[in-house]
Amino acid sequence: MLNNDVLNLLGLVSRARQMVTGDVLLKAIRQGQVKLVIIAQDASDNTKKKYQDKCSFYNIECIVIGNIDQISQAIGKDNRVAIGIKDKGFADKIKFKIGGRVYGKKEYTTKKERE
Repeated sequence: MLNNDVLNLLGLVSRARQMVTGDVLLKAIRQGQVKLVIIAQDASDNTKKKYQDKCSFYNIECIVIGNIDQISQAIGKDNRVAIGIKDKGFADKIKFKIGGRVYGKKEYTTKKERE
C-alpha cells in the first residue's frame, strides 16, 4: 500500500516530466534513462516478470508496490501498471519514503537496522 507522501511525490514527478510510462518505459530502461521502476502489485505475472527481468539485466532498481488505481490516480493517467522515474533525486526520495524495499537491492534500511 502506498502512503500519501509517496502518492504526492509521484504526482510531483509526473508534473516535473521526470516520469516514463507505457511502451516508452521499456525503451528508457534499455537506454539507461530510468533510475527506478515502480510496478503495481495487481499487474499480471507476465508484466511483472518482463519489467523485473529487464531491470535486473540493466541494473535498475525495481519496486512492486501499490495497485493500478493508486498509481494511475497519483500521476493523472489511466491504467498505468508500471512507471519509471528518470531523476535520481526523486527516485531516492521515493525509495526512502517507501522504506527501502527494492527488488534486487536494498540501499535504504530502517533506522533500527542501521544501528
